[in-house]
Amino acid sequence: MFFRIIAALLALLLLASGCTPGAISTTVPAAQGDTLPSDVEKLVGPAYASPKLQALVDRVGQRLVSRSAVPGSFRFYVLDQPEANAHALQSGYVFVTRGLLALVNDESELAAAMGHELGHITERHAALREREQRQVMDAAIEAAMKSGSITVGRSVARDGLLKLRSYSRDQELDADRVGVGYLTRAGYRGDALVTLVHNLQRQNRLEEQLLGRATGEGRERNALSTHPGAEERLAALADVAAARQPGESGRAAYLAAVDGMSVDDPPEEGFVRGYSFVHPILRFGFSAPRDFRLVNYHDGVLGIGTDGSLMWFSCKQGNIEGRLDDWMRNKLQPTPTDIQETSIGGAEAAIGARPRGSDTGLGQVRYVLIRRPDGVCYFNLLSDGPDRDRRIDTLVNATRSFHDLTVVEAGALRPYRLTIVPAGPAQTLAARMPYPDFKLERLLVLNGVDDAAALAQRDRVKLVTP
Repeated sequence: MFFRIIAALLALLLLASGCTPGAISTTVPAAQGDTLPSDVEKLVGPAYASPKLQALVDRVGQRLVSRSAVPGSFRFYVLDQPEANAHALQSGYVFVTRGLLALVNDESELAAAMGHELGHITERHAALREREQRQVMDAAIEAAMKSGSITVGRSVARDGLLKLRSYSRDQELDADRVGVGYLTRAGYRGDALVTLVHNLQRQNRLEEQLLGRATGEGRERNALSTHPGAEERLAALADVAAARQPGESGRAAYLAAVDGMSVDDPPEEGFVRGYSFVHPILRFGFSAPRDFRLVNYHDGVLGIGTDGSLMWFSCKQGNIEGRLDDWMRNKLQPTPTDIQETSIGGAEAAIGARPRGSDTGLGQVRYVLIRRPDGVCYFNLLSDGPDRDRRIDTLVNATRSFHDLTVVEAGALRPYRLTIVPAGPAQTLAARMPYPDFKLERLLVLNGVDDAAALAQRDRVKLVTP
């Protein structure tokens, strides 16, 4: 989604400010399923270990292919990722994420998402993008060799891949048109892509609310968009006759399949719980300021404050020799100022400030290192608002909440799951959602409706439960 992409870019900028001890990850190796070949898994991540969901997406995908007589061999998988997304490889692999399955409300909407991705394959869009990606990586390798700098090569790769992150506007709209054809030939309702786009639009608006932004901000197309804007897609679909064709929804079977599915990050990557982050495997936790939203990525956790302040947390396995304050003094460039040796959560820690004037694009920056038995964890903190001096102190104090979890505390942590329940009063259902705020808004988005009256028309509804 739009703001997750912005968050990732902000995290890259913050990491570039200096404190990067090495290859970083808050992840420990997860138990791997046997459904994805290892070379494909390296590209897209592990599949979600659910035979029931795997059977669902394979059945829907093969129905699309067979009834439209699409030439070639195709494989369909659920990825173990909480973001709502779908993508495809030209080799015939089509992927949907757990996050998308949670947002989808019936089998026809799932078919719409998969039909769109099939459209990218059959129209050769995926092949073109894969070829362009190889060209970017070749250019990056060449730049690194000519300059003798890996940093230069990474910069070239990053810039090139950002430009290729999305298909072109025309390719996306073309995949919509082709996908609706596959959808209706398979017997599904033709407006399923329309309702899916509306669901994604609701999700985007909710994310804007969660990040404290005005509703509607970021809805226009721009350089960071991964698809044309929702309004543009809906307008184009209005001209597609097949999008008005009746057909099956498959709601009851779909809800039965997704009942009990995880809607959280895998335990190996830790859980966001309100403004706190806890890791049941590595057994630690911390809390951000209460106005922060935390986003959990594979390689770290990004916190975004309502004033634009940022917190990036990650960990690195392996020992840092000597004292942490000496490492910070001798290894980071530019050398931090006001370096302090301290203790956080009973462990050795060090805090340093980025020198003023060392980067014209940054305000107050702090680096916090915390030694762990198997490596080091760190926070990069940035505040650039009018209250940045006080705010940066608040962020540093928040890092002092970092602490170990007991075996009992870690063992009690479980991923949130999707539960299908009978319909009832919206406020009563919303009160059961395990979130600190926006309970009703989250419930409505989860069920693809705009208000409580529309929710009351459902016979069964989706709920998130601990």
